Amino acid sequence: MGSSINTNIAAMTALQSLNQTNKEMLVTQNRVSTGYRVADASDNAAYWSIATTMRGDRSALSTVADALGLGSATAEIAAKGIESAIEIAGKIKDKLVAARTPGVDRSKIQSEIKELQDSLKSVIDGASFNGQNWLKSDSDDPTSTRTIVSSFSRAADGTISIGTITVDLDKTRLVDSTTGTAAGLLDTATALPNATATDYTVLDLDIGSLTDSDDDLEDLEAMLSTVDAAILSMTDAATSLGAIKTRIDIQKDFAQSLMDAIDTGVGQLVDADMNAESTRLQALQVRQQLGIQALGIANQSAQMILRLFQ
Repeated sequence: MGSSINTNIAAMTALQSLNQTNKEMLVTQNRVSTGYRVADASDNAAYWSIATTMRGDRSALSTVADALGLGSATAEIAAKGIESAIEIAGKIKDKLVAARTPGVDRSKIQSEIKELQDSLKSVIDGASFNGQNWLKSDSDDPTSTRTIVSSFSRAADGTISIGTITVDLDKTRLVDSTTGTAAGLLDTATALPNATATDYTVLDLDIGSLTDSDDDLEDLEAMLSTVDAAILSMTDAATSLGAIKTRIDIQKDFAQSLMDAIDTGVGQLVDADMNAESTRLQALQVRQQLGIQALGIANQSAQMILRLFQ
């Protein structure tokens, strides 16, 4: 084929090759700079769609983990509070045992008991986190439970479901905040066997006026039994709280594992292989330089025609 000054086929071919190399370089440079092989829907619509959905689910799981963290902290505060309450109630029980000894000054023992009762109330009032106190609640509340978001899942048809952990406040209530009849483990009124005075609770029992008479000693033993029964009930409540916290912590660890798995799955779909892309970029840079040189050589062929007329 002869040479033409109107159509430089060699230059056109070199230019096309150079343009293709530049396009490939742009794609590779974007992958290197963003770290993504699929950065938007135009790169791969199917992978981008899957990754976008999975990222949304990952965000929801992160929120679930936060909710579990709040639930775990609330359960931890309640558990610590009830453990302290058990310890203080045990000291009240010890004082009542000491008061059973004939001839002791029960008014002085009562002053010690009163301080313990005040400490017990303070512990219960202070066992609050994020505005929730599982040790002090209203028994008249029609919703005597608290729920903690524990899981997020997506079915094959795309529908989602939210799992929860339920806390029964009837089992953890030490003090009833209702204005009616109290129904907490420590403020439920109990009648004395012989006294004509008003009923008593663990939080307001008073032995200061008791004597060594048989009736008063019987009343004292009844108070001792009431405190002991309250300690046993609080121990059961603490066990329930411990089980709830363990379940919350298990769910929290599972949610974290799911988030890690989603991150890995999304990465396999859309992340760029930086080793491969950097190697490819270097190769394209060499191709680009060669393409520029080839285009320069092709453009010089027209200049050679001028020599024929010299």
